Amino acid sequence: MSEVSISVIVPIYMIEAYLPKCIDSILDQSFTDFELILVDNGSPDNCPLICDEYARKDNRIKVIHKEHGQLLSGRKAGLRKAKGKYIAYIDGDDWVDKFYLDILFNLAEVNNSDLVVTGHFREFDGKIETIKPSYAGVFEEKEIKDSILPKAMYNGNFCEHEIATYVWSKLFKRELLNEILFEVPGEIVMGEDAAITYTYLSISKKLTISRIPLYYYRQRHDSILKSIKKTTIEFYRLGLLKKFLEMKLSPFLDKDNLNTQILYYLYSLILVRSGGLIHDASGNIIFNPFLKTKKNSKIIVYSSGSFGQHILSSNSKSNFFQIVKWIDIDFQELNIGGNFVKPISSISNTEFDFLIIATINSSAFKSIKSELVLMGIDPKKIVQINKDKKEIRRLLVQLGFDND
Repeated sequence: MSEVSISVIVPIYMIEAYLPKCIDSILDQSFTDFELILVDNGSPDNCPLICDEYARKDNRIKVIHKEHGQLLSGRKAGLRKAKGKYIAYIDGDDWVDKFYLDILFNLAEVNNSDLVVTGHFREFDGKIETIKPSYAGVFEEKEIKDSILPKAMYNGNFCEHEIATYVWSKLFKRELLNEILFEVPGEIVMGEDAAITYTYLSISKKLTISRIPLYYYRQRHDSILKSIKKTTIEFYRLGLLKKFLEMKLSPFLDKDNLNTQILYYLYSLILVRSGGLIHDASGNIIFNPFLKTKKNSKIIVYSSGSFGQHILSSNSKSNFFQIVKWIDIDFQELNIGGNFVKPISSISNTEFDFLIIATINSSAFKSIKSELVLMGIDPKKIVQINKDKKEIRRLLVQLGFDND
């Protein structure tokens, strides 16, 4: 028998400014039958002390101090110590609604579900955006295998998932998670959530999707991943992700479907991580995904988020484009390569050749494009990302994803 209903696992590294809010939101839950496992992932700041102080005050808290490793190692360490029937992962710089665990538990128990998926809030510089699954319901094993898993990573629109990759905003059964989590290669750094979520989904017999948003995901400037430094290491790790997903999902999906899902998912990860322009091991640009643009094109970049920052950072090294302006509706005090973010009202059609909307999500792209057109921007100058399957496959082969 489980000692508690839910084990909440929080991997922690270098987030001392945000950690108290996260822990307080968990301890303040209306649902009380839980344990909180704080995994100090070798954090060099005050996080270990904060964890120990909270543990002294509340006996529901267990603390694990371990050597520094990747996020996945923290998630594994927490699961090893967990006693709950269910597992909830929360990132240490995020926080949750007072009724988060209560609603997750009820959704799981009432529907006898192996996996519960909910909506979430995205907080960015004080602004909050609500993000919900496109539909809600309870799904049996046959529907999971026949309808949901074949669109889990790619639902037909580029970089749109049928089931979000994140392990947070979900509730897992501990006994099932134990079957798959420890097989995920520890070297996987990008896409480890996908490796967990989609493999777990493939062995789930019942899924509940709720559109209620209860999890607050904090988008931080200082947490946005740096651009690729060593392409050989990055692509090796993505190769491990590809092999793992192929091995785990091939029993449930036909070859063409699985290859297409993985192809677009890997491409999306490479695009964001590389800043769009993709280099070979020698630093030569071998692929420009922004259709119609060419070397020395005068470019405006829209978005100060992760992809936008990577585009600016990558271009500051290659000088492939002439970046004439960087704009965003979410005005930020950012500076990359001498480019400062400016409001969208600051541009005119005469000062640029093309405008890149720095998002890989098709729906977000359409929404932003329509707003820019309302502001008078020439829609012909707003460029699309190359999504041609043959060209993407050729790129992945060139990068070495066709071999072991």
